[in-house]
Amino acid sequence: MVTRREAAQRLDIPLEMAVRHGLPPQLTEAAVVELDTTPPAWLAQSRANRTGKRPVWSDLVCAVCGFTERARPKKWWPEFTYVVCDDHEIEEWPKAAPGAIRAEVFGVGGRFVGLVDDVA
Repeated sequence: MVTRREAAQRLDIPLEMAVRHGLPPQLTEAAVVELDTTPPAWLAQSRANRTGKRPVWSDLVCAVCGFTERARPKKWWPEFTYVVCDDHEIEEWPKAAPGAIRAEVFGVGGRFVGLVDDVA
């Protein structure tokens, strides 16, 4: 069985859209494949309307331990150099490039800190 969230990720649609169009809390693998290969009108229209500027889902991977999470990117997220779990010590984080100015963005996904290294 596939959860509605997993189906939304695989179909590359927001979870809210999956709920709005009646996807059940659990789907079979075959149902998800069917939706993907022969999309209903609402899914076909959603795919046709994509601008490609921002992905629907982003894969966040901790640069320290490799923990992964799929999350909906927020409009305020900059382009991250790295993301790290918020429970890692600063000493564990990847070092910034020489001369780079590092900014930290808290509250990324469920448990990450985004690191933005700006080389001026």
